[in-house]
Amino acid sequence: MLSFIGVNEMNTYEKLLASAEAENIDVIDYDFQSEKIKGLYCDGVVALSKDLETNREKSCILAEELGHYHTSVGDITNLKDVRSLKQERHARLWGYNNRIGLSGIVESYKAGCRNLYEMAEYLEVTEDFLQEALTYYKEKYGVCKQAGAYIIYFEPGIGVLERK
Repeated sequence: MLSFIGVNEMNTYEKLLASAEAENIDVIDYDFQSEKIKGLYCDGVVALSKDLETNREKSCILAEELGHYHTSVGDITNLKDVRSLKQERHARLWGYNNRIGLSGIVESYKAGCRNLYEMAEYLEVTEDFLQEALTYYKEKYGVCKQAGAYIIYFEPGIGVLERK
């Protein structure tokens, strides 16, 4: 009996690759000269560092680079320019919302995750990426934010309360 991998059985990185392909974006491995560069988007191509070791790392970087495709305009390589920094931030936020979002926080809670490590595992992101996203959500929403029948608390740590 033959079985095929369906979209629901693909890991996060594979789903992002499929999304990039649907947008006619090529994703390549690249040997950057600097270890600081993890990914780069330019003219329909995302280059990911060959040094990225896990699919979790790759999915976080790819999400941000796809964020550049969706949100950035022009050459933003001069990070001393405030406009470039703003576009860099918008791309990163797009990546956070794509990979995590409020719905991901709620879904990880419903799946029984009770700490950052478990949430990162469930969401298939790195703990650093998750922590950065939570910091952003706290800056945006404050102490808590309602998401449907749930209240997500960002202080003193991440917590989810189901409203009944």
